Parts: sequence; structure tokens; C-alpha cells
Amino acid sequence: MKGILVLLALVVAVTCKENFSGQQVLRILPVTEEEVNLVRELETFEDLRIDFWQGPALPNRYIDIRVPFFALQDVKIYLESNNIQYSIMIHDLQALLDEEEQEMKLGHQMENSRSTNTFNYAVYHTFDEINNFIDTLVAENPGLVSKVVIGNSYQGRPLNVLKFSTGANRPAFWIDTGIHAREWVTPASGLWFAKKIVTDYGRDASLTATLNKMDILLELVTNPDGFVYTHTNDRMWRKTRSPNSGSTCVGADPNRNWDAGFGGAGSSASPCTETYRGTSAHSEPEVRAIVNYVKSHGKIKGFVSIHSYSQMLLYPYGYTSIKAADQVELHALAKTAVDALTSLYGTKYTYGSIITTIYQASGGTVDWTYNQGIKYSYTFELRDTGRYGFALPANQIIPTAEETWLALTKLIEHTRDNI
Repeated sequence: MKGILVLLALVVAVTCKENFSGQQVLRILPVTEEEVNLVRELETFEDLRIDFWQGPALPNRYIDIRVPFFALQDVKIYLESNNIQYSIMIHDLQALLDEEEQEMKLGHQMENSRSTNTFNYAVYHTFDEINNFIDTLVAENPGLVSKVVIGNSYQGRPLNVLKFSTGANRPAFWIDTGIHAREWVTPASGLWFAKKIVTDYGRDASLTATLNKMDILLELVTNPDGFVYTHTNDRMWRKTRSPNSGSTCVGADPNRNWDAGFGGAGSSASPCTETYRGTSAHSEPEVRAIVNYVKSHGKIKGFVSIHSYSQMLLYPYGYTSIKAADQVELHALAKTAVDALTSLYGTKYTYGSIITTIYQASGGTVDWTYNQGIKYSYTFELRDTGRYGFALPANQIIPTAEETWLALTKLIEHTRDNI
């Protein structure tokens, strides 16, 4: 009887998982402001369940949308009838995700995670596996690494931050990954960063100088409820998992929930959209925990929030076209970081302010941190430029981490030398 119950539970778990068979990702190129607005109107047709992977921005900039199979014909007719250019970027999303799941299974069979030396950095990992990695890394490096729990998610999961430190009351440089749940390559890269830091301390002159002067703080899974949900139910889930009163739609976008132009253009008031801002600034406990930690710490001098995809390095502002007071310095530093990144594999990044480089976005993380006096506030959009989007193959994890680390090093060094 017990065996039957276990089997039934497994069947339920499998059947509850969102299936993306036949779903396509379309790349749209509006060439006029009118065409941009026409594409933007697709977001209001909630019955079509269109998911904007890259949101509407300016003319002659690509917009990527995931379209359910049942809505494909209607969406294509809509675009064609308005003479809006589009191409099919991903022909069958589920096929990509099936490959991803198979890679995870094979990768874990080859892994011995009892040591961070034998941990497989070239596959995607679950929340529990990441937390086990955190505890193992701390146990292996007690004089250098500690775990700080800055709060809990809506569903009660710990918000764990790795603290790399060689002294007390130091200034710090913050890095977070996984704020958007489906952007799996970001926490995967973060795991590699964590191992890189402990490996290079005492061996690499620059990193050693950094940790002798300041701490590095790394939150690997900034949105744990959403991240777990991507593994169990819906691989393309983006938001948090907090309920919304009066709506069956769940969650808020944790990168629209900050008190920096909160509620403005580039965020949504509808709980069913991917960019829903939440009921109020810092309403999401995952965001509020970082806010409280940053304020109580008082010495965070650099702040990087890592997303995917688009291959961009962005600085404030996203909610306003007013230039940041430190725009000249931020831009020059972004160029230095991007040049370092490109030097490894030739990966091309664009860089600039959020609003001029990608799109207007209100209530964003680094706009808030910059307004708090953290001058060196940046957002990365990691690989790729759209061929795979959020389903980046696992064989790109380590190359992505390696090149991103070169850029991060430039940001960290500059922050260290200008405290």
C-alpha cells in the first residue's frame, strides 16, 4: 500500500509540472513607436498568456515573447496584419527543457557533492543542493566564509548570504543572483564565484588585497520560493510566490518592488503580469530583507544584481531619464568591466544606463541602492542574446561564470580602491 501511495505522489508531481510543448518564442522587431505600442497591447490580452521575455522598449530593438501553442496563430496573424516583423527564435520550448532536464540527471550522476572540490559546477542545481553547497563551503573554510541568514521568504525559506571576510567591521561589496526565478544561469554562476573566491584568496594578489580590506557578500538564491517553483511546477516562473488579495494570480516581480520610482512606467499594476510591482514598495519579504540588511550594515560600497539574459552591464537609472550624478564614472567603469569580460571568449556586451540601454523599469534594485549612496551599483544581464534565452544550456554555465568574474573583478577592484 505504501508503495502505491508513493507512486501516486510521483505521478501527481509529474502531471502538475507545466508543459511547454509546441510553445514558441518569437523575436519581434518593431520599427516605429506605433509598432512598439501595438506589441505592448499584446500584454493586455491576458487570455493569451503571453510571456514577455524581453519587454517592449524603443523602436528597432528586439522584443522576445513566449507564446502558448493555442495562441500562436492569433499572435502571428496580429503581427502580420500590422506589418510587424518577427521571426521564430525557439520552435519548441519543451524540447529545450527536456534536454536541460536530461543534462541535470546525467550531471548529478557524475557528482560527489560532499566536497566543493567535487561539486559539479557545470550543471544546474536545486535550492536544497545549493544550500548544502553553502554549508559545505563554510565548513571547509571556517576562517574565511560564514553564512548570514538575513530573513526568510514568504514561504519560510532562509535567505542565505555567504560572507567572505578576514576582519570585523569592514566595508563590503554585495552580489546577488537568482532574483528572477527562471534565470538559472545566475545562481549557477554564483556557485562558481563562491568557489573561485575561496580558491584564489592567498594566491591571487588582487582578490587577496580586496578581502584584506573589504568583505564580499553573495546571496545565491534571492528568490527561493520562485526558484523552487521553477524546479517543481513551472520552469518559466519569474516572480515571488506571495498571494495577491482579490486575484488568483500569485507573486510580484522582485525587481519592480523597490522604493525607487515605485509604481511608475515599466512596471505593472496587474497581479497577473510578469512585471507586477506588488502592493507597495518592499512588500515582498525577499526584497525587504535586503533593504533591512543594507541599511543596518551601513558600509556596503558596491552592489551588483545579476540577471539573464541579453549580455548587458547596466547602471542607474531605470525609472527616470535623469542621468545619475556619477554617470561619467559609472559608464567608464562599465566599459572597463565589459572589455575584461570580452577578452576571454569574445562575448559581446552592451552597457549604459538601464533606461537607455534596455528599457524603462521602475522599482528596480540598483536604482534603490544607488539612491542609498551605494555609488557602484550595477546590473548584469548574462548570456545569451536570445538563441536559448532562459533555457541556456548547462555547458555554457562555466564559460559564463568565468567571463563574468573578470568583469566583476574590475568592479570590485575599483570599489576597493575608491572607498
